[in-house]
Amino acid sequence: MATHREIRLRTRPAHGLPTPEHLELVTTALPVPAPGEVLVRNRWFAVQAALRTLISGRIEGAPLPSVEPGDTLFGAAVGEVVSAPPGGPRPGEPVFHWQGWREYAAVPVSACTPLGDALPDPVAHLSQGRTAYAALTRGAEVRPGDTVLVTGGAGAVGTMAGQIARLLGAGRVVGTTGSPAKAERLVAGLGYDAAVVRDADEPLAAQLAGAAPDGVDVIFDNVGGEQLRAAVDAARPGARAVLVGALRTARPRRDRRHRARGARFVRARPQADRAARLQSARPPGGGRRVAGALRKLAPRR
Repeated sequence: MATHREIRLRTRPAHGLPTPEHLELVTTALPVPAPGEVLVRNRWFAVQAALRTLISGRIEGAPLPSVEPGDTLFGAAVGEVVSAPPGGPRPGEPVFHWQGWREYAAVPVSACTPLGDALPDPVAHLSQGRTAYAALTRGAEVRPGDTVLVTGGAGAVGTMAGQIARLLGAGRVVGTTGSPAKAERLVAGLGYDAAVVRDADEPLAAQLAGAAPDGVDVIFDNVGGEQLRAAVDAARPGARAVLVGALRTARPRRDRRHRARGARFVRARPQADRAARLQSARPPGGGRRVAGALRKLAPRR
């Protein structure tokens, strides 16, 4: 019998991060694709921060299904097609899908996204570039010369957002982060002009005033809380704010002063979040809806 390996949740951690004893590497039968499914050999998969929340148990309002003990972990993956039904992707073709954490996966044709050769390295498709690009072009609508502020600039989405904002013509890009070392990396290697550090001796608002003395035109918010409030206070008339994440729960202060200045807020859910709200069962059954939502977020031509 042909076999493959997959990583499953053995037990949930009582508190804190999962450790190796909470997981198990299982050798099991190679999946047999049903009619209309593609057999994919996974080459890379993403270890996503959201998985920590899903492992902790079902949370009301969470956009993805929880991972139960005994379940195989899941997430974005890139693999090579081994076999496919007529009309499906070709054997050997790289595809994107949502059944990571295993060597092989049987995936519905509609849940596989052929990747082509647009990017030199297929693993680049596992980055958060599409989330950042969609938020900056369809939500915030970055314009040449804009000053762009990215909260949580050193995270998976933030590191992409700063670089993409620069490529879209931003005149100045400022990020917030949690340590001087991360701030240095943002400026030295990721296209940021300046970075401010939360919980530093100098108040965040004062740091932001120095980094963006003329105010900000675009707020790309991954965090919420104090950082979003400081960003809104620094917003120029007509500024656009796109709300991508909320690591610290807080609502922006949409008071009369900011409405009068014409600030515009847009909620931009990451693509996996947007797609997963449409599915009622954990993958693979909901994978086709995830793939469909990803295609909707592809750049307009």
